[in-house]
Amino acid sequence: MASEKSNEIPTEKLGDLSLEKSGDGQKSNKKADAPSNKNKAKKEEKVQREWTTALQQDYDRIISVGEECQNPPELKALLLAKGRGSDHPTGFNLYDGFEPSGRMHIAQGVFKAMNVNKCTFPGTNSTFIFWVADWFALMNDKMGGDLDKIKTVGKYLLEVWKAAGMDLTNVVFKWCSEEFTNHADKYWPNMLDIARRMNVTRIKKCCQIMGRLEGKLTAAQVLYPIMQCTDIFFLKADICQLGVDQRKVNMLARDYCIAAKIKNKPIILSHHMLFGLKAGQEKMSKSDPDSAVFMEDSAEDVERKIMSAYCPTKEEEKDKNATTDEEDAGKESMQLKEVKIKNPCLDYIENIIFSPPDAIFVAGGTTYTDFETVRAKFLAGGISEENLKRGLIDALNKLLEPVRQHFATDENAKDLLSKIRQYKKETLPTVAKVRRLNLVELSKVSAGSHLVFAPVPTATPTLQEAIDVLTLLRQAEESQPCVLMLSDWCARVTNACDGDTKAITAYYTVLVTSLKALSPETMDKVEIILQSEAILADPSNYWISVINAGRHFALNDVMGSMKDSDCVGWVIARLMKVADVAGVEPTSVALLDNGNNIHSDAASIESKMITEFFEEKLATLVQPKVSSGTGPNMILQTRELEAHKTDNDEYYLLDDPKVNGKSKMKKAFCEPKNIEFCPPISIASAFSFGLETDSTGEMTIARTPDNGGDVVFKNRSELEAIFAGDSLHPGDLKAFAATLMVTTLEKLSKAIKADSEATKASKTLKATQKKLAKKKKQ
Repeated sequence: MASEKSNEIPTEKLGDLSLEKSGDGQKSNKKADAPSNKNKAKKEEKVQREWTTALQQDYDRIISVGEECQNPPELKALLLAKGRGSDHPTGFNLYDGFEPSGRMHIAQGVFKAMNVNKCTFPGTNSTFIFWVADWFALMNDKMGGDLDKIKTVGKYLLEVWKAAGMDLTNVVFKWCSEEFTNHADKYWPNMLDIARRMNVTRIKKCCQIMGRLEGKLTAAQVLYPIMQCTDIFFLKADICQLGVDQRKVNMLARDYCIAAKIKNKPIILSHHMLFGLKAGQEKMSKSDPDSAVFMEDSAEDVERKIMSAYCPTKEEEKDKNATTDEEDAGKESMQLKEVKIKNPCLDYIENIIFSPPDAIFVAGGTTYTDFETVRAKFLAGGISEENLKRGLIDALNKLLEPVRQHFATDENAKDLLSKIRQYKKETLPTVAKVRRLNLVELSKVSAGSHLVFAPVPTATPTLQEAIDVLTLLRQAEESQPCVLMLSDWCARVTNACDGDTKAITAYYTVLVTSLKALSPETMDKVEIILQSEAILADPSNYWISVINAGRHFALNDVMGSMKDSDCVGWVIARLMKVADVAGVEPTSVALLDNGNNIHSDAASIESKMITEFFEEKLATLVQPKVSSGTGPNMILQTRELEAHKTDNDEYYLLDDPKVNGKSKMKKAFCEPKNIEFCPPISIASAFSFGLETDSTGEMTIARTPDNGGDVVFKNRSELEAIFAGDSLHPGDLKAFAATLMVTTLEKLSKAIKADSEATKASKTLKATQKKLAKKKKQ
């Protein structure tokens, strides 16, 4: 029975609960600990807390909830550290989640209530957190996308639990929509960190919980398990108490702890999944009302469903004609223990009727006190199918009757039920609302802009990257506003700079400072947007748009040339780019053909995704013209073999000292008559004539009278013609280009030194280079 306190449903937020152990789990001060035997004795005494009979009872009760526990020794350690009798201020946390969008079947209602009561038994020092996934119901346009109605459904389900006997004294309900809004700056970066450490193969294993064959996955389906994994750490859960079907996602959290070097892994306590009432149903389904007994079912409904339920007495033969490639990819995840006779009636009796201590079951006038006796007698013919089912019907109705009475007599419950019934009668919108970030409406960017994305950050920002960005920015129409997106969260999720946020920020600082120094007239017209700041202006709608983009595209189409061994963050980054474009709502988008992306087909895939998503899902918005390209080639030489490469001699860095202008140019490839690949021509033309191929200007290359004297060029074509005709010596061309580069690097150096943040950023990148080089050698 619920206590008096349970009449009020707690919705308050928990305080800061930590996965990190208190006391003995903290690193000690060696100087203070070493000389003091007294302190050492106290520490040992705390570590070796006595395992009492009460703790053993807590352990037995909690572990009985699960069909599997990963793992029992960790559960014992947790109970010692945070459980009954410990001095831990908040105790330990368990968590489960649910979406308030549909009916509640008996496993989610009665079965869950029994399990929660076992886990939060008085004195256990535990809190059960329910993660109310109203945000996902909103995303799925349940209740017409009305969040208030969705929350009403959520409150109705909480009343069901209260009536079913769940003791709410140590239960807390947290609403996703509120947490995602109030703590977006914590939740989403954690999600990005998990994604950057996982490859596609690992996430695909988790996607089986959605009952999809791997070849038919949408891109969104790699997001769900990553978000569910994030929930665990966001809620600071010590124990994940979900169904067996969620086991692979929960195990992902343990894998993440290893990758991120988090000491205390969450314990996985996976409860049994009840069979559906029909033959061949591995679990109950909300979409099939006859697959389960639901909490609002009448006595007549219960009788009808149970009397028609599948109830075999022997193992069914496997279909020899069944093909494995048509099987549900998640089927094997529903049961951990082999059950040869898949009888849902016996399943209900074992896991619901006999779940409480001292439970009994009556069939054919005989009272039974344990399940094994019921099972053996039924299979042997000692209990008829009708008597078994009649006994189950009576037992289920006894469990459901308090719920029926609660909604008939409690005013608040009656009001909630009345509203739910009214919602079902209402005509919901036939067209789903388009949810997206709207930076124009938020006054973050100008309407009708030209959007350019900065390159993926590295520890070595190059002149080529800056020239590429400037070239694409200059593709804007005259008087058209320009937006430069610094995609810092995309950089994080793709593990740029080893996921180091300081290094990512440093890269953008150096890049933007250099862009302003190279072309102040261009940059004066540019609105610079940091992706994370833009997202946090309306995180809920942004991430809904990311997931909606993921739903629209097949995973294989988003991946392109990606391999399953690649970081799954690249998939997420491509979906985020679609959401970014939707948020800016530009009239034109220029993508970098490479932009440090490790996949050569990135620009073509992203271009196709943006165009298709706007045409099919955002048809009411201006359809942006999407193009891709780069600037003039700034590469100094190409060396195939890694052993032949020296430090950054193939390109100029934005923070190169000016002396490198001459030294690197001296080593640059410059074959006589070769204009197909001639770095000095490309660099000299870019800085003399302009970044566009048809730019004009004036270039004077000084030569001695013996070499023909000074020569003047008006455009690149003239320069190439003279060089191809062997009328210009490579030495003279290199000398001119070197002078230009010394001047350019000096300009960049002064700009960086004049800005304290840029100076600091340059030092950060240098340190990152050393760190990454050291890691590469390991």
